[in-house]
Amino acid sequence: MSQQQRPDNVSIDEIPVDIDTTQSAEVDPVDVPDEIESITHGLAGEQPPTNPIVVLKAARWWYIHGKGGTDPAFQWAIEWAHHLAADTPSDVERFDEFLEYLVTVGFADERHELR
Repeated sequence: MSQQQRPDNVSIDEIPVDIDTTQSAEVDPVDVPDEIESITHGLAGEQPPTNPIVVLKAARWWYIHGKGGTDPAFQWAIEWAHHLAADTPSDVERFDEFLEYLVTVGFADERHELR
């Protein structure tokens, strides 16, 4: 079974990759797929996802649609996946940058709303 894909909207799973907005550094919350939004909010919550594959799915989306390798959501997702895989302490400063970034992209009005 194959799935039709348009040249401007491709994916390797069910989460679309919009070629026109790749690494635009401007993320509009309404353009974030529900699954990625859920995972991203989970990464900011008290009980973040514990499946590295799920976390890496969000990392991939933020890398492609955010600021690339410098995107704070991408960096935190990679940091959290590393924490899960290697059982190492995570970088608190990177987490703080991630929370601030989620406020700037419109996922919350204030940082405390994310937890």
